Amino acid sequence: MKISAKSDKGIVRANNQDSYAAGELPGNVAWAVVCDGMGGTAGGNVASATAVKVISEKIATCYHQGMSDNSIKNLLVSAIESANALVLDAAKMNEALAGMGTTVVAVIVNVDIVYVASVGDSRAYIISDSLFQVTTDHSVVQGMVDRGEITKEEARYHPKKNIITRALGVDEEVRADFFREEMNKENDIVLICTDGLTNYVSEADIYSVSQDSDRYEIADSLVKLANENGGGDNITVVALSN
Repeated sequence: MKISAKSDKGIVRANNQDSYAAGELPGNVAWAVVCDGMGGTAGGNVASATAVKVISEKIATCYHQGMSDNSIKNLLVSAIESANALVLDAAKMNEALAGMGTTVVAVIVNVDIVYVASVGDSRAYIISDSLFQVTTDHSVVQGMVDRGEITKEEARYHPKKNIITRALGVDEEVRADFFREEMNKENDIVLICTDGLTNYVSEADIYSVSQDSDRYEIADSLVKLANENGGGDNITVVALSN
């Protein structure tokens, strides 16, 4: 399994509040987690780093070969719930961290099956003959798109594009979306990212770069393009492929 990963603060922000981790497991299985923190410099960093650590450890210690789809769903969702509780507790114990939270997108790729859990507007894509967005943003503008008030392209530039409606570490309970998708071709790519990529690089360009880059250079190439296009936010990309 080839893993390409890159995180960058962009060219405007002073700090990087994104966090990520990725790795491999027995049986040609790969996993990755990406989080985009919010709530001030300290809070955002703590929220995203804490969530990535908890979820990564849960995946690494609890995943085993032969798990059913439902067991993998329970693993990912329970990992996010555990991270939610820890981030929330940390915010309650430290006034400087009050109000912090984070998005999360976590994936497990088992040969040709992709399992995804997400909260917020960090995304997962499957790139094959075209680019397919697996996750649905939990955001104000996605609600406007769903209601037909604006187009998906207009949502990229809307002034409320950064307002999310669901986040980890904000409430006692968190509701994660779960998806199971199949990869149809041997050279398919699973890509997860924060909105620092999708707000500055179109889906057409994400697809183009993924096809033109070496598998180990995809994340670096996409981060570079996001910075060339303005780099107004932290950017994190992880690409997984066979």
